[in-house]
Amino acid sequence: MASKSIDNAFTARSLRGAATDPTYAGALSFMRRPFTKVIEGADAVVLGIPFDAAVSNRPGARFGPQAIRRASAIFDNDPQYPFARDLFEAMAVADYGDVLLDYGNHRETPERIERQAAEILETGAYLLGLGGDHFVTWPLLKAHAAKHGPLALVHFDAHQDTWDDDGERIDHGSFVCRAVREGVIDAARSIQIGIRTQAPEDFGIRILHGYAVEDMSAQAIADAIVAHVGDAPCYLTFDIDCLDPAFAPGTGTPVAGGPSSAKILSVLRKLGALDIRGSDVVEVAPAYDHADITAIAGATVAMYMLGLRAERLAAGL
Repeated sequence: MASKSIDNAFTARSLRGAATDPTYAGALSFMRRPFTKVIEGADAVVLGIPFDAAVSNRPGARFGPQAIRRASAIFDNDPQYPFARDLFEAMAVADYGDVLLDYGNHRETPERIERQAAEILETGAYLLGLGGDHFVTWPLLKAHAAKHGPLALVHFDAHQDTWDDDGERIDHGSFVCRAVREGVIDAARSIQIGIRTQAPEDFGIRILHGYAVEDMSAQAIADAIVAHVGDAPCYLTFDIDCLDPAFAPGTGTPVAGGPSSAKILSVLRKLGALDIRGSDVVEVAPAYDHADITAIAGATVAMYMLGLRAERLAAGL
């Protein structure tokens, strides 16, 4: 114990390397990464976006970043499964904390999120966002597209989020519509996985409906995603309600008939060929959770996103 330390989120002297905090104690940054605004040299940066004023059903996702960080504590120290490596041995990762948002002025929210994301991306770091409701993906997409050009969207969700949008709405169900209309995403190379609701417009985005995902193997799902997106730069967004409510009850708009966490994690593990430029995990609402089931799923999805990034960095990509 003498060689170990605690509160790595504040005491770490480097953005690399595993922490030694007990899983049940210590400051709860994402996977014990240092909390810092000094991110020059970081390979990846985690950013919380505690916003849920755009929900159409149950609120509470503003507490998602806290819940995901808390659940992520168990992943540090040991080599991360299934990547069989300490993700932070060769990848410098910082937890930037949360975007500061004015709860009484939601019209400023998109610009605040986009500006913060753009500042992080300007350093060259990969950005992993922790939501928040799914509206937060809109300003994150804008920041990424400003740097990389139009992106293919790889979208895990029970909902298409393509409801009509006038360009001004603060709505978690229409950000995809706006992104297509404003040329932020390339609809022809985009794909949605796990859809179990009906929207009036699909904009030509390929859809793997919930019933198809049920019948397909994880390998077949991953193959379909990789074949459709190809070598296009892409953005990966994961709404936790993609999972069946049995595996993610703590969310605002749960939809029955979804896949298990095991199946979708297996899909994510097989997406290493994708050129993922940024990602987020959204819609974790811990007030409706039980035993941190949803938070654990969200934290695991986020860890897999960093794992995929670590492998590409190790391969020089």
